[in-house]
Amino acid sequence: MPWPRSSRRRPLRIVVPSRNDPFLRQFTELVGGPLGRHSAPGLVSPGFFTVERVLIILTTFAALLSVLVKTPCRLTGWELPDYFYMGCYSDWPVLFETRGLAEGVVPFISAGSSFEYPVLLGLLAGVTAWLVPGEGVSAGRALAYFDINATLAAVAWLVTVIATARMSHRRPWDAAMVALAPAIVLAGTINWDLWAAMLAALAMLAFARRRPVLAGVFIGLGAALKLYPVLILGAILLLAIRTGRYRPLVASTAAAAAVWLAANLPFMLRDFGGWFHFLDYSRQREAGYSSIWYAYNLTAQRQQLPVLTPEFINTASFMLFAAACTGITVLALAAPRRPRMASLVFLVVAAFVLTNKVYSPQFVVWLVPLVALAHPRWRDFLIWQFFEVLHWWAIWMHLGQLTSGGEAVRNLDAPYYVLAVLAHITATAYIMAKVVRAIWLPEHDPVRRVDTDDPQGGEFDGTADKFALPLPGRVPAARAEPAPGAGGAAAEYSAHGIDQLRPSSRWPGIASGDAEGTRLNREPEGEDQS
Repeated sequence: MPWPRSSRRRPLRIVVPSRNDPFLRQFTELVGGPLGRHSAPGLVSPGFFTVERVLIILTTFAALLSVLVKTPCRLTGWELPDYFYMGCYSDWPVLFETRGLAEGVVPFISAGSSFEYPVLLGLLAGVTAWLVPGEGVSAGRALAYFDINATLAAVAWLVTVIATARMSHRRPWDAAMVALAPAIVLAGTINWDLWAAMLAALAMLAFARRRPVLAGVFIGLGAALKLYPVLILGAILLLAIRTGRYRPLVASTAAAAAVWLAANLPFMLRDFGGWFHFLDYSRQREAGYSSIWYAYNLTAQRQQLPVLTPEFINTASFMLFAAACTGITVLALAAPRRPRMASLVFLVVAAFVLTNKVYSPQFVVWLVPLVALAHPRWRDFLIWQFFEVLHWWAIWMHLGQLTSGGEAVRNLDAPYYVLAVLAHITATAYIMAKVVRAIWLPEHDPVRRVDTDDPQGGEFDGTADKFALPLPGRVPAARAEPAPGAGGAAAEYSAHGIDQLRPSSRWPGIASGDAEGTRLNREPEGEDQS
C-alpha cells in the first residue's frame, strides 16, 4: 500500500539541531540552551537571518578560512617540499606551471596536449588560465591562478550547501555540516573536486524535485568532470527495482549518457589519443597515495615482501568494488523498508572511495554532502572529520619525506603514515556502518524519525514496494504515516528559504499549536545517539 500524499502544501516545522541532536544539545548553554519546545521554526519568519542566509554566511567564513590555510604558500610561492611541510599544497599552481597552462595550452583543444583528468576538468583548467593576466611562468601568475580557482571553488561550495539544504525537507540545518566541514576547509582548494560535488548535489536536488532528465544532465556533466557522480545512477537503479518504477531510471540514465557523449565525443573524434590519455594514465599508474593498496605496498617494501603490481591492483580493486556493490544491492532489496536515496548514494560512493586504486585527500569533499544527507548526526560526523584531518596532515608529512628527506623532526615515519591511512579508512567505514544500521533498522534513521519518507527520492518518495528479497524470519517494519506534504519533500522548500514560510489560516492547528498541529509536526526530543 503506497504512502498517503497530501495535495495541499503547507508550511512545515523544521528540525532544530539544538533540540534534535543529542550531541549539539550539550554545547548550547552559551547561547541560552536548546530552543524551546513551543517555538516553531519554519512556521514563523525569523526576519533577515533565514536558514539559507545563515548557511551562506557560514560557508563564506569557511571559504575565507580555506584560503587563509594556504597563506604560507601565497606569501612565499609553491615550492617543493615546503608546500608539503607547511600544509598548503594545491594542484592548481603546480598544474599551471607544469602542464603548459601558463603558456596558453588548453587541454583537449591545443594540439598535442594531454591531461590526466576528464574533458570538462581539462577545459576548466585551461579557461581559468586565460583569466590570469600577463604571460609565461611566474610566481605572481601562479598565485593569481590559485586565487581565481579558489574564488570559483567558493561559489561551487555555496551552491553545494544551498542545494543540500533545499533537498533536506525538514532538516535544512544539516547543510551546516557541508558549510563548516573541516575537511573541506583544508582540502577544498587542492583540486577542482568542489565542482564535481556541486554537480552531484544539483543532480540529487533535481531528482528530489521529480525532474529526472535534469538530474541526468547534471550527472552527465559531473561524470565528464570527475566521473564519480555517475554512481548516483546505481542508487536510482536499486530504487527502481524495489518500487517497480523505471521511468526515472531511464530518463536520468538517457540524459546522463547524452550529455556525457556531447561533452566527450568531439574530443574523441578530434584526438582520440589525447582524450584517452586520462583512462590510460589511470590504468597504468601505481597505487595512489593513501589508498589501501599503497598502504600495503609501503608496508611490504619495509618488510621485504612482494608488492602489488598495477595490473593486479586494477583487477582486485574492481572485484572489491563489485563485491561491495553486490552487498549494497542485497541490503537495498532485503531491508524491511525501502532505503533512502541519499543513504544508497553515500554507500556506493564510499565503497568506490575505499576500494579505488587512488585516494587523494580532496576525495573527502565528495563524501561530506552525502554524509550530511545520509547520516546527519554531528557526533559521528565530527569523529569522522577528526580522522580525515589527521590523515590530511599525515600525507603531507609523508610526501615531504619522500620528495626531499628533510629534517627528521618534520617527517612522519611510514608506519605512522600507514596508521593514519587505516584510521581514515576505519572512520569512513564507521559512517557506512551507521548508515547500514539505519537502513536495516529504520527506527535508527534520524531523517525518518521526523515523519519523512525519502526527501531525495523524487518519484520514489512515498511509493510502495513491488519487489523485495524475502529473508527467513524477517518481518517488514510497520510504516508510520508521514506528515502531509512528505511526498515530493523537496518541493516544500521555498526558493527563499524554509524560514520564509508563515502560518496559514487554512491550517490553524499549525499556527496555534493544538493537538493535531503538534502531532503532524512532532519532533523527537532528546533522541539517543544512534
